[in-house]
Amino acid sequence: MKLLVALLAVALAFAAPVQDKAAAIDALMSCHHDYGYFNGSVLVAERGHVIYQKGFGLANMEWEIPNTPDTKFRLGSITKQFTAALVLQLVEQDKIDLKAPMTTYLPDYPKKTGDKVNIHHLLTHTSGIPSYTGLPDFVEKRSRDPYTPAELIKVFSDMELEFEPGSKFRYNNSGYFLLGAIIEKVTGQSYEDVLRKRIFEPLGMRDSGYDHHRTRLAKRAGAYEATLDGYQNAGYLDMSIPYAAGSLYSTVEDLHKWDQALYTDKVVSAKSRELMFTPVLENYAYGWTVRKAPSGAKIIGHGGGINGFSTLIERLVEDRHLIVLLNNTGGTRLGEMAEGIRAILAGQEAKMPKRPVAPALYQAYKEKGAAAAIAQYRELKAKQSADYDLGPGELGRLAQHLRRTKKIKDAIEVHKLNTEENPKNSFAWYGLAEAYREDGNREQAARAYVKAMDLHPDPLSTPAVDRLKELSRKQ
Repeated sequence: MKLLVALLAVALAFAAPVQDKAAAIDALMSCHHDYGYFNGSVLVAERGHVIYQKGFGLANMEWEIPNTPDTKFRLGSITKQFTAALVLQLVEQDKIDLKAPMTTYLPDYPKKTGDKVNIHHLLTHTSGIPSYTGLPDFVEKRSRDPYTPAELIKVFSDMELEFEPGSKFRYNNSGYFLLGAIIEKVTGQSYEDVLRKRIFEPLGMRDSGYDHHRTRLAKRAGAYEATLDGYQNAGYLDMSIPYAAGSLYSTVEDLHKWDQALYTDKVVSAKSRELMFTPVLENYAYGWTVRKAPSGAKIIGHGGGINGFSTLIERLVEDRHLIVLLNNTGGTRLGEMAEGIRAILAGQEAKMPKRPVAPALYQAYKEKGAAAAIAQYRELKAKQSADYDLGPGELGRLAQHLRRTKKIKDAIEVHKLNTEENPKNSFAWYGLAEAYREDGNREQAARAYVKAMDLHPDPLSTPAVDRLKELSRKQ
């Protein structure tokens, strides 16, 4: 009896801190939800065990169906880690050689570039192949049409390399698209079938798969975009386009199964896992980023973004912690949320978010115009800077909304304020350049594009390069 009482006391002593952490995570995520930053599902595991999982907001806004831990979300670029795992499985079976040129497996790819690029380059975003999703007007002209892998590869395969393979890192969806085609070529099966048979079924990930628009998928989250006028349905994207770079769906619960399997040999061997998690350039490994938190903790993670969805998975492998955030209202601050959760897991107090300033400025704009919005910003900065997020993202959000609603002159004024307040922010200058371009002021647009490039850590990777070329052709 005494032993039973002692064991119960130990269990209760352990449960209390876990409950405290769960309550702190709930308070943090509730605040992010209340401020409009998060609408989705979250799961947190401590030492492998789930201590918190919850849905926030709505999976379907038309029918007011709530998000839950088993709601299915599109993953975007979290897909890449699954593609990388399939490649490593095929490497273990001697069906793929990481050092072999990609033309070994895709002989129809132009040899002048394909012979220089090997599988390792594709996995680490060091190939130099242009990313098809970054091509001018790609979204506007191609995103709604279905493609076979071979058809879409033709869109970018004849383009020159942007740099010598292996010499630089530049995030690249083309590389992982090509890896999907290579997986199909080597196995003689579709990428979707290979993924299901080799990973999802063995791991019991029954709520994960390749998303198809026509499939009736139970508990699928709708795709929305948050605007200053409220939520709206996100633009359509044919899911043949993201393919092996971003077309999967899953749940927070299934991603916990995935995380746990990666501590074992169920997916790939220990040798392959070491390869998968060894960063090459810019902290990027094989489908994962590997970095150190300010606390020194090792974080293996990846984010994703696709029409109406933003996602994040972070694995703190030394303690076997896991953070999964799946959001269905467009881009948001998942990194900031994860940082707060990491602090809670470490026994520290999380930094709570500030209220977004863009809605307040937009209200002032609707009542009295751009000058009033700018005056409101200056007043809030002077008197309530501790309460409001006054950063470049919020001013950019207001300006972008004004551009979308064809208030270009007013958008220019807000963009100008953003560059004045944040003179070293590349994206603030790029936004101003875009507004000038839409207003027909090529000279001012060109100056702002150049400024955006000068301030960017990798100037040639910014869309400002293509915009400048476009302006030169028109001139």
